[in-house]
Amino acid sequence: MEKRSNLIPNEKLIYEHVDGIVYARYANRSDIPRWIIGGDEDAVCKATGNLFSWSEWQDMMRMSKTNPALESQMKKLLDIYYIVKDDK
Repeated sequence: MEKRSNLIPNEKLIYEHVDGIVYARYANRSDIPRWIIGGDEDAVCKATGNLFSWSEWQDMMRMSKTNPALESQMKKLLDIYYIVKDDK
C-alpha cells in the first residue's frame, strides 16, 4: 500500500469505500488518481496484486493438515520456493 506523506496542503480529500477497500482522492484534482488507504486485508491484497492475504495463507496451512492433496501441493510449493530462493 502506497504511503502518502506528501499530501497537498488545503486540498480537500474524498474517501470512497469500494469492494472492501478504502480509497482517498483529491476533490478538485482529477489528474491525481485515487490511492488505497486501507480496508479489508483480503481485498487490499488482491487489489495490490498479491496472490493471497496472510489470513488466506493461514487458512491454507490449516486446511493442508486434513487434506492430503493440499498438503502435497504445499510441499511442492515449498520445494520450488527454496530452489528459487537459493538461485537468487
